[in-house]
Amino acid sequence: MNIKKALKTKNKLVKIANEHYQKVSQYNSMEEGASRPYSAKEMLNNWIEATNELVDLKTKIHMANAPVYGKIFRLAELKSMVSKLNSVNCEEGKSSRGRWNSDDGLIMTAEISIIERDTMVKNLESEIERLQDELDAHNATTEI
Repeated sequence: MNIKKALKTKNKLVKIANEHYQKVSQYNSMEEGASRPYSAKEMLNNWIEATNELVDLKTKIHMANAPVYGKIFRLAELKSMVSKLNSVNCEEGKSSRGRWNSDDGLIMTAEISIIERDTMVKNLESEIERLQDELDAHNATTEI
């Protein structure tokens, strides 16, 4: 199985494990005489099995990704940078956020212009796309 398929399987296992746990939590303690649709002990065993399978699969994925960890970490940090840059205030000129008891607005000036910020974001997004393409190729061709 390639990494791409393993990642999809991992997501399914997470969902299955969570469903089993939810049934353990919901049906373990019930009013005496009430109908128990699921056995908490059976669901507990299923949850443990799914979790063990998930740990094994995650370990294989991480070992297979060792050669591209730098790209994975860079991709995450670039996405964070884009998010943060997009929130940088680049307001210039007269602001409607005037002082208390004053009809005069503030005059705002930005050291980094909105055009500079948007250009930086665009460049980062290009690198993100390039890295994502490289990781997608790795995930499609690397077997675990």
